Amino acid sequence: MKLHLANTADQKTFTAYGTGYVMVSGERYEQPIVVTPQQVLTDWQPQDFAGLGEAHFEYFRAFAPEILLLGTGERQHFPHPRLYRMLTEAGIGVECMDTAAACRTYNILMSEDRKVVAAILL
Repeated sequence: MKLHLANTADQKTFTAYGTGYVMVSGERYEQPIVVTPQQVLTDWQPQDFAGLGEAHFEYFRAFAPEILLLGTGERQHFPHPRLYRMLTEAGIGVECMDTAAACRTYNILMSEDRKVVAAILL
């Protein structure tokens, strides 16, 4: 599915997604990524949902977002709250959804100038 937003200027937005990939600002990714309005990061280490640990969530503290969207792949999964407790204690909301929903939600929140980060698993 292709996604389009108006008035996003130079901000990073999801432009498409499908089985095994997402596209951000026209560039295709087939590995876990982190997307902020300013950048796409490929150094986030989990390979799949089952491999998530506390350190993977600690990674996001430095971004200090209002909300972290976790795209958990083709199906929605929920990590144990202890894995991301440090984020909620810091006032960072964590929302888990399938990757397609995370892409759409990120685009909406980013277009509203919300401080959002998307962590995408495929």
